[in-house]
Amino acid sequence: MSGHSKWSTIKRKKGKEDAKRGNLFTKLIKEITVAARQGGGDPESNPRLRTAMVSAKAANMPHDNIERAIKKGTGELPGVAYEEVSYEGYGPGGVAIYIECLTDNKNRTVSEIRYILSKNGGRMADVGSVLWVFDKKGLVVIEEKNVDSEDRLMDAAISAGADDVTNDDGVFEIVAGPERLADLQEVLASEGFEIQSAEITMVPKSTVKLEGKDAVQMLRLMDRLEQSDDVQNVFANFDIDPAVMEEVG
Repeated sequence: MSGHSKWSTIKRKKGKEDAKRGNLFTKLIKEITVAARQGGGDPESNPRLRTAMVSAKAANMPHDNIERAIKKGTGELPGVAYEEVSYEGYGPGGVAIYIECLTDNKNRTVSEIRYILSKNGGRMADVGSVLWVFDKKGLVVIEEKNVDSEDRLMDAAISAGADDVTNDDGVFEIVAGPERLADLQEVLASEGFEIQSAEITMVPKSTVKLEGKDAVQMLRLMDRLEQSDDVQNVFANFDIDPAVMEEVG
């Protein structure tokens, strides 16, 4: 998964800091609310909600926060109606960027995304310009310290329809088709594996190698986009040396 994988690893290391400043919780609450609104408040019959709850629990979000977000989605409590929108763009060196947002004001969001891109070496792109660069995949992350047997993990993942299992920097990443994500979560959890996160992600088919100023600028652009309250996920096909990502990240 190249750049996406390395950048995601750095983001996970920053998780506690993000949670403290509320940015991560805000995004998770939005996702839970929208998932409950679209598919109901029962995680057993709503795979998207179940996935969002796994990520929220991994981020140590209090149970009461999760329950309130669900009730806002089902209409039991008043809440904001968020709309799902996505934007495409290019970053330094021609890197393809795909941005997923949840917003209550599309005009505000598109203006903010355009501004962030333009101030950090990027630009907006037409719909469909970069989406073809990515494949949609399901991704489950499990820390190596929580795995008693790699062979047992591999067997469980393959039996649940996983396409690939990799171990990078002490973290197992299990990739499957997006339609298999719910089953993959269920099987791994039933086998006693503690899931750190589960999500639908966009994996680049090809990458763009960045170095020097372009690499630093690209990472700063990613960080600025992810700090936006309206942005849920940012995917890009950069390939940057891990040492540079650690330093900038």
